[in-house]
Amino acid sequence: MTTLDLTPDELLTTTRTVRKRLDLERPVPLELIRECIEVALQAPSGSNRQTWHWLVITDAEKRAAIGEYYRRSVESYLDSPGAAGRLHADDPERSQVQQRVGSSVAYLGERMGQVPVLVIPCLTVKSLGAGNQAGLWGSILPAAWSYCLAARARGLGTAWTTLHMTYEQEISELLGLPEEVRQSVLLPTAYYTGDTFKPAPRQATDDLVHIDGW
Repeated sequence: MTTLDLTPDELLTTTRTVRKRLDLERPVPLELIRECIEVALQAPSGSNRQTWHWLVITDAEKRAAIGEYYRRSVESYLDSPGAAGRLHADDPERSQVQQRVGSSVAYLGERMGQVPVLVIPCLTVKSLGAGNQAGLWGSILPAAWSYCLAARARGLGTAWTTLHMTYEQEISELLGLPEEVRQSVLLPTAYYTGDTFKPAPRQATDDLVHIDGW
């Protein structure tokens, strides 16, 4: 598959969470998803264990069922104080951005089950103890982000969301996951409409970087 003509920096700074511009009608070839996963499998994992599994859901009924769980979770999220659209209300500029994010979350919440492909990277986990959670999830989340980058390079849009985890058990049962296989992030994947992706507003680097200590 030919990839888009993007420099590494362009790829990294224009891979956005796509919600309203996912093309819900255009089928996505499974071989294209496999290509993205093959790229993702080059990501690091703890001790090189590679105890990951990738669920690719294309079945219409299963997508619809996951979409309904997701809709319920989004509904609760949007009513919560931490919802994106409620943040930074005292900053007019940031508030506008947050409200757009909140609107797009609501949009995808109603349409998740219509997205052509749902990808859920999973990790084989013996125990979710109180130990090093960063080390545990660090063995799957870099690969999940690599998948998003690979998808962007191939003209696909993705959205990074964990709101489905409210119904982790129900979705695990729906998909027949073994008890020791745990979900991480949900990555709806589709071709996108329009092509105006650009770097997003971020806080000033100097406000965030600390050299040799806080």
